[in-house]
Amino acid sequence: MKLILKSFAVFTLAISLTNCGEKKETDAYGNPVQEKSEVAAEPTVDPLLAKGQELFEGKGTCTACHKADTKVIGPAIKDIAKIYKEKGASIASFINEESKAIVDPSQYETMKANFVITKAMTAEERKALEVYMMSFE
Repeated sequence: MKLILKSFAVFTLAISLTNCGEKKETDAYGNPVQEKSEVAAEPTVDPLLAKGQELFEGKGTCTACHKADTKVIGPAIKDIAKIYKEKGASIASFINEESKAIVDPSQYETMKANFVITKAMTAEERKALEVYMMSFE
């Protein structure tokens, strides 16, 4: 009889231990529910960067003269960003005619036609253009 009681006690303990583990969720029909894995968050995009790209490619008409890696009429954006960073200068200030051309002064007269567009922009829009262009550095 003692042997049966000991066996029963060991059996009960074993069942208790196995049932105390991780509980699995089930749906209304008893089917196991898979745990939701965390979805990797999409990288956030700086709103000024996105706005700057929109302006650069749109109403700023910048793409008529500037490309990312290639000099067209004006210098490549990558070259502009590099020089402005090295000199600690502000593109936003330049496109508002508050500072002199530092990348290619010989193109200043050509660029003057666009100052009508850029000066009509808000300070935030000019800053957005600067953020976008500096992202190429």
